[in-house]
Amino acid sequence: MFQKDLLKDRRILITGGGTGLGKSMGRRFLELGARLVICGRRAEVLEATAEEFDEHFAGRTAWRSCDVRDAAALDALVDWAWEEAPLDALVNNAAGNFIARSETLSPRAVDAVIGIVLQGSAYATLACGRRWLEAGRAGTVLSIVASYAATGSAYVLPSAMGKAGVVAMTRSLAVEWGGRGIRLNAIAPGPFPTEGAWKRLVPSEEAERQWLKRIPLGRVGEHGELADLAAYLLAGQSAYINGEVVTIDGGEWLKGAGQFSILESLSEEEWAAMRAR
Repeated sequence: MFQKDLLKDRRILITGGGTGLGKSMGRRFLELGARLVICGRRAEVLEATAEEFDEHFAGRTAWRSCDVRDAAALDALVDWAWEEAPLDALVNNAAGNFIARSETLSPRAVDAVIGIVLQGSAYATLACGRRWLEAGRAGTVLSIVASYAATGSAYVLPSAMGKAGVVAMTRSLAVEWGGRGIRLNAIAPGPFPTEGAWKRLVPSEEAERQWLKRIPLGRVGEHGELADLAAYLLAGQSAYINGEVVTIDGGEWLKGAGQFSILESLSEEEWAAMRAR
């Protein structure tokens, strides 16, 4: 779909880049010529991912462990990345989430998720943004939110709060920084299974079947589909897209928002009876 040098020599920092969607996006960016800096909390995971990438894209992935909730550590990470060469783009991908009835949430549980999702994204965005502005450089920020960022969602309250905050940050800074060469956008994915999060968030086969019924396309997303969208939003060909949240969910949230979507469960006999009435 894309020319092979679409992201040639662009340095891209991906938070949470060692696993899941972050890893899938990183691999695709490398295929398109980018150079990566990946970070996360687990050094062994980052090292393994970098070694895997180096088998096909030698010397183009740097890594460093960092807890994005720690503003000072994140600023030091960005300083370290800049020592080799300035970054061109940031992907705020690090996330935390779990299913819980909201009345059972402890303050620590709320803080943990919001710290990663909202504060971590803000710290990384401001750290990169300040440096781009000081140097008069262009930059691009892409944040991974969720399709429920606009609507909220039961049972994932801290995540919904955090993702909504990231959307607000994206739109605010798109206006404030857009005229100074920095554009910000977000992707709102529906269900894209990952080895860790999917098992925590979809507790049974029946829950998965019910989830698939909510998606008009009848399937979950493939990582390559999201990675291609991310590559486009980081590329120069999307330079006039600023402050947008692009949903990629097979139509799931639209179906959920429609009052009469539930009528798909009617039988042929019930439809015939409705016509007769």
